[in-house]
Amino acid sequence: MNIQLPVPQILHDAIERVGLSALDRERSRELAREEVKDLVAAGIGRLRVPESAGGFGLDWVQTTEVLLELAAQDSNIPQVLRGHFAVQEDLLWRAAAETDAASDPGPLVQRWLARLAAGELVGNAWTEPGKGGFHQSGTVVRETDDGHVVTGVKYYTTGAIFADWLDVTARDAAGQELAVLVRRDQPGVEIDDDWDGFGQRTTGSGTARLTDAVVEEAELRGLTDRFPYQTALYQHFLLIVLAGVAEAAARDAASLLHERSRTFSHANTRTPRTDPQLLQAVGEVDAVAALARAQVLATAASLDAAFAARSRTQDAQIEAANIVELATGRAQVALHRPVLEAVTRIFDVLGASGVSQSRSLDRHWRNARTVTSHNPWVYKARIAGDHRVNGTAPVRLWSVGEPALAEESAAATPADTPADTPVSAAPSA
Repeated sequence: MNIQLPVPQILHDAIERVGLSALDRERSRELAREEVKDLVAAGIGRLRVPESAGGFGLDWVQTTEVLLELAAQDSNIPQVLRGHFAVQEDLLWRAAAETDAASDPGPLVQRWLARLAAGELVGNAWTEPGKGGFHQSGTVVRETDDGHVVTGVKYYTTGAIFADWLDVTARDAAGQELAVLVRRDQPGVEIDDDWDGFGQRTTGSGTARLTDAVVEEAELRGLTDRFPYQTALYQHFLLIVLAGVAEAAARDAASLLHERSRTFSHANTRTPRTDPQLLQAVGEVDAVAALARAQVLATAASLDAAFAARSRTQDAQIEAANIVELATGRAQVALHRPVLEAVTRIFDVLGASGVSQSRSLDRHWRNARTVTSHNPWVYKARIAGDHRVNGTAPVRLWSVGEPALAEESAAATPADTPADTPVSAAPSA
């Protein structure tokens, strides 16, 4: 698709270069290290940073347009960036609050905006493997004579292997759930590229081990003190990925059909690219890609509305956050089946030659199936139904792990913690 993106040509070009190497990297399962560096240098990590702070100052609809194009080139890379954009959003949220109280944002926000403008990248480290994290984070921050350190094991650490910082969920000695920003380049941080999923294989979503990793006191923040629609933002990135997969499938189906010369004696025409049945199949994939794009841009508008609520009352902020949570959940429910069906239509268009491993067209289904397995849509459908029937507010922050651990650690949970208050969260599981 020829979409005019609201960014400089240097970023356009970097996004196009991602597509040139995507198929080879898929075949060899090679991480996009150089491509990510190229994108960051061109400004992909500062789309939402204000122009006055060295960014592009885009809203969420504009940002989503850029990320959709990137996802169509390589659906792994926007997923790499979602932890980065979540931290960026929290900084912008805090900057607005601090600017309301003073003439300028506080020094920590200013320092972080400068880091983002300089191209520093943040990766995600929320979810814990096995039993960890269902009710209380197994990752712990403790205070030593030399300052604070954090220890624990994380999995699904999307983008961490590419990053300068890790966004880590942990708990302190009092049991409070925190979000802490940890420098990756230090002896206490080890990251393995051991993600073994059959799709989205180069997102850098493996294991992070933290062993007394140093964290500055200024980088400790209560998890629920962050912007109130953070889980919806993580889901929005998965929707961007899903829409990008659909667009890539439509692109590949059209391109390969246009080039195809082999046909069947009982086909409708002697030229495959004029066969009405094959054109219909490509048109169905194209329609789903357009549907997914429109749906994702609609959720982006909800994100813009949630961000705009930062200057309003807390009740208004929660209401806007609930709206965007429902919007991303509904989009996930609405899109998962059409996209999964659409990406299999490629093989109806191309026949047996479409299954050649050299083309790796199966990656579209594998990637879509993997993304739709995150944050299970069945729960999102139930939550949307409960809201429609009973007016029940959606779950905005949740956790994942084995309940047995919750029972073992219940005594460590503060007695005044409400039953419906999340104490750990998982943007990906």
